[in-house]
Amino acid sequence: MKVSLVIPVYYNEDNLRPLYADLKEKFIDKIDYAYEIVMVNDGSQDKSWEVMQELAAQNKNIRIISLSRNFGSHAAILCGLTNCTGDCAVVKAADLQEPTELLLEMIESWKEGNNVVLAVREGRDESKKTTLFANLYYKLVQKFALSGMPDEGFDVYLVDRKVITVLENLDEKNSALTGQILWSGFKTGKIYYHRLAREIGSSKWTFKKKVKLVMDTLFSFTSLPISIVLNVGMISIIGAVIWAIVVLISWLAGAIDVSGWTSLFIFNLFAFGVIMMTLGILGEYLWRTFDASRNRPPYIIEESNIKEEKNDKS
Repeated sequence: MKVSLVIPVYYNEDNLRPLYADLKEKFIDKIDYAYEIVMVNDGSQDKSWEVMQELAAQNKNIRIISLSRNFGSHAAILCGLTNCTGDCAVVKAADLQEPTELLLEMIESWKEGNNVVLAVREGRDESKKTTLFANLYYKLVQKFALSGMPDEGFDVYLVDRKVITVLENLDEKNSALTGQILWSGFKTGKIYYHRLAREIGSSKWTFKKKVKLVMDTLFSFTSLPISIVLNVGMISIIGAVIWAIVVLISWLAGAIDVSGWTSLFIFNLFAFGVIMMTLGILGEYLWRTFDASRNRPPYIIEESNIKEEKNDKS
């Protein structure tokens, strides 16, 4: 039995040494089976790669990979999963916000027969703004895309070799890896925990990246955007017909002396907005289709201490 820990790294130079110390104390020194730690540098411009090399020199079970640029956390995680060699892999963030003790519980759940084990948040020591956005996203995904999404969502999860193979074969662009895991439908267990506040450094999870995640999830796992366009179009047509009937009756009754340019302008502006929104949504689908058709790799490995034949998978 061998367990892989996959850790995406992005501007985490100050977190990596405390992270390894925490892993050694609460995980490595307590297990009696083989393990490896796969750290993937996702284009960090700080000293994260240098610290990763330092840790790899201390422990031969630490495998490090550096991507040529920032491809995003999901691409970095996929890279780690593709290049790991364990019977199962646990994806863990580098910011020390999830208790390391979770790893042991998740592995026990996997031993009981679960192909996927989710570490589900019961609460979080973070700002109300962050919590509100996260909860809104997960509720939206749960209602319109993936009904299996936990109420509080998840970032840490375990997948076995069978699931890793499926994720590699899906080869989806502009998608959410967590959504793919839920969509695959494998037997899933859940472990609950309280997410801690970040004590070292600051999050690079910007508002722009959050919006992209929402779009990737909705466009990849639900027809909601197209349904919105269809419903808005139908409402616009019904409203236009009702308005036309009201105007015609008023004109026949002699209640209209001069045409209303203001109301006409408002209606045209609304119709223009609906048309542009429709084109924008259709454009998103077309661009994603085009991006997938180019068959570009989800990530490019620039440097690694893993054997060369593993890099061919990128």
